[in-house]
Parts: sequence; C-alpha cells; structure tokens
Amino acid sequence: MGTYKVDICGVNTSKLPILKEAEKEELFKRIKSGDTEAREIYIQGNLRLVLSVIRRFSNHNENLDDLFQIGCIGLIKSIDNFDPSLGVKFSTYAVPMIIGEIRRYLRDNNSIRVSRSLRDTAYKAIHAKEILSKNTFKEPTLEEIAAEAGIPADDILYALDAIQCPVSLYDPVYTDGGDTLYVMDQISDKKNREENWIEHLSLTDAMEHLSERENFIIQLRFFEGKTQMEVADEIHISQAQVSRLEKSALKSIRQYLSTI
Repeated sequence: MGTYKVDICGVNTSKLPILKEAEKEELFKRIKSGDTEAREIYIQGNLRLVLSVIRRFSNHNENLDDLFQIGCIGLIKSIDNFDPSLGVKFSTYAVPMIIGEIRRYLRDNNSIRVSRSLRDTAYKAIHAKEILSKNTFKEPTLEEIAAEAGIPADDILYALDAIQCPVSLYDPVYTDGGDTLYVMDQISDKKNREENWIEHLSLTDAMEHLSERENFIIQLRFFEGKTQMEVADEIHISQAQVSRLEKSALKSIRQYLSTI
C-alpha cells in the first residue's frame, strides 16, 4: 500500500488521469493478462472514486489519510475481482467495495471495544454463511449457520450484533454515473405504503357505518389503547355492555370490509 499512499490534503485531482471507456476496456484486458503497469494506471485513474467516497465519512472524526489508504485497498480489491463481461460499470461495482472496506476499518477501530472472542464467533458465523450460500445457492437460516459453525444460535446473534457499526440513512450504497443510492432509498415506509393507505381509508369508511356509540368505543379501544373497564367508566355503562357493543361493531366492520 505504500506505493499508493498520498498526502490527501495535497492531492490535486486535476493531475489525476481521467480514463475513457475504451481505455478502461483495454487496460482491463492487460490487467487480466498480468500487466502490472496497466493495473497501476487503472488505480491512478480511479483515485477520484476513493476521494469521493471518503468525503462521505468525514463525520466519523477519523484521519483522512488512514481512510484514503483503506479506500485504496477497497479499490484494488475491486480491480482484482471486477468482471467487465457482466456489463456493469466499474464505479457501480467498486463504490460498495470501497465503502465496505472503510466500514470494516471503522468497525474494527470503534471506540466501543468488542472482545476478541466475540469477533471470532462473528467471523466464524459469517464464514459459515458464505459457505452455505455458495453451496446451496440460497440464504441460510440462523439454525443452519449455527450447525455449520458449531456455535449456538444465541451466541451467533449476540456476536453479530456486537460487531455492527451504526449506519446513517445517508450512507451511500452505490453510485452509478453520478446518481448515488443511499440507505434511506432502500428502506420501505410501512406507515405510508400505498396498500396501508388504502386499508386505512377502507377502515375509516367502515367505521362511519357504525353507530356513534360503537364508533366511539372502537376509537377508545383500538386507537387509544384503553381497556373495556376504562371505556365503561368513560361512557358510564357496564363493562359487559362495552364488550357486547365492541363485538357488534367489529362484526359490522368485518362484514363491510368483506363486501369491498
């Protein structure tokens, strides 16, 4: 790595080579044939990619020189493992690799120290998962991972949780031609998904067909979380009456929703 270490504050991006697509293709052919000069040129031509990634980790209070070196390791791994025949842009493949390398570094150097035994357990579980995924071509269950690693499932869960590094919603997942996909872009909003919105409208419509007292009881019971006794005290009837009215209201709602 010493060959690629630079003073990041002194990096002049205008002096870094910009590779055209035709040049990239030709360089990769040479790289695959063992041409170390072509590999060096390709690394230099993608240092901007590393710089753009480490800027996103500026809030971690880590030394930027260190992050740059780690990012370069991720870049080199990307070059060594990239397959141009898959039709994927190199940046699309490389950015997650660079990010992953930096995250591993941040995780392993986290101020919250994780014991070596926990790390060993977690890494054994990760290795077992990779083996199972490769052999079965499917995502293995926790029980299968535990059996493969010879470690109790509870211990695996605890160890994997211990080594996790907190992720920001604004952490990048990958970049494709300048369009960055962030973690928040891959998280569904269960409160606002269209099907939930439609269900809410249907339920609201169904409740409008209840009597005023039944509607009020359902609101108190299921939207405010009150017990039948609390509802009975509030509307001055017996708990048994509340129970009967509640059952009648729920039956009416079910019947209405079944006709939609």
